[in-house]
Amino acid sequence: MQSIMRSFRAALVQCKVGPNRTENLQNAEKLVSQAKSLGVKLVSLPECFNSPYGTKFFEEYAEVIPNGPTCEMLSRTAKTNGVFLVGGTIPEIENKKLYNTCTVWNPEGKLIAKYRKMHLFDIDIPGGITFKESDVLSAGSELALFEIEGVKIGLGICYDLRFEELAKLYRLQGVEILIYPGAFNMTTGPIHFELLQRSRALDNQVYVLGISPARAEKGYIAWGYSQITDPWGKVIAQAKEGEEIVHAKIDLLECEKVRQQIPIIVQRRTDIYNTVRVKV
Repeated sequence: MQSIMRSFRAALVQCKVGPNRTENLQNAEKLVSQAKSLGVKLVSLPECFNSPYGTKFFEEYAEVIPNGPTCEMLSRTAKTNGVFLVGGTIPEIENKKLYNTCTVWNPEGKLIAKYRKMHLFDIDIPGGITFKESDVLSAGSELALFEIEGVKIGLGICYDLRFEELAKLYRLQGVEILIYPGAFNMTTGPIHFELLQRSRALDNQVYVLGISPARAEKGYIAWGYSQITDPWGKVIAQAKEGEEIVHAKIDLLECEKVRQQIPIIVQRRTDIYNTVRVKV
């Protein structure tokens, strides 16, 4: 019977992203190696870490998974450093459709999970930001989780963070960690990025890891402030706006404690809800 690991260290790589894919990949590889020196078992990169973020860039930088230079780098880097590597996201092309896709690689360099962004970023905030991913991207339709020594980890991407229902589906499958590579902007980032991560952690009594690119000077400007949140909703590690590696101990006994002390999932019984009547 496989023993379940109850603690390990995780690192979030908040890296700079520019227009040169080769330079982006080289920088990400270097930073993952630096993260390994911190004694971590799990490393995650941010959304669109290999290319600029924007609808006009997705087709130009799209790759076929698991082929292409980005997947080659991720596989090699995971194996060289002996870590589980969440490859942020990259633009993916399959059957002439484009997706915003997260891949996960094990310490042997094998692809063990792939998740396509399910909720596309279509917003219009007057005086703030207008963006419509659905102009070029197709939405994913499947959950994706992976395991590290018996610990179940679920994947989402950026805008997915706003949808509690997605996180709940993972929680009902026994997930203890949710990972969201994301690139919140300068309008929604300051007021929502930390709040949403803490909310998903509290809703589901899980660790939440949110990973942003470092803040750029032009083009799409990400908020930054990558963070690790524990199942009590407490932020235990957080970056600033620049290039930085954030790391912390993930103690899964905290999930057990909060679930025992505040058993919200147990109380979602059908017999309770069947007694509720709405007066019209």
